[in-house]
Amino acid sequence: MASFNDTVIENFRANDGVLGGHWEGKTVLLLHAPGRKTGKITVNPLVAAPHGDAHIVCGSAGGAPDDPQWVANLEAVDGPVTIELGAETLQADHRVVRPGRDADWEELYGAWRAYWPDAADYETKTDRKFPVAVITVR
Repeated sequence: MASFNDTVIENFRANDGVLGGHWEGKTVLLLHAPGRKTGKITVNPLVAAPHGDAHIVCGSAGGAPDDPQWVANLEAVDGPVTIELGAETLQADHRVVRPGRDADWEELYGAWRAYWPDAADYETKTDRKFPVAVITVR
């Protein structure tokens, strides 16, 4: 997965955040988050559904049985994170929203699901409900 993500990140940066192919016409952001155990910054390319003045990203991991590590890492961050959006590197506030815990999960997940057509396929691969994160540029 790392090499796939590395290729997406390289293409993102080479094209000022505009990706073609499978992502054509969709917003993708690069989330920089420190590992909760290692402190090492990782960069994750994520489909980002515009939602008001924020973006919604989803911890679907393509329908894998477990949440991706970036979700727990983001939950452990106290304060802003760095994102790359288009050609800009920005500071952003964040909030992880989980099903069964947060009242607005259904609305936020529904907005992301409507934005990213692959979501329906991801849902068929697991019984897990995907957490989402609301990313708001400062």
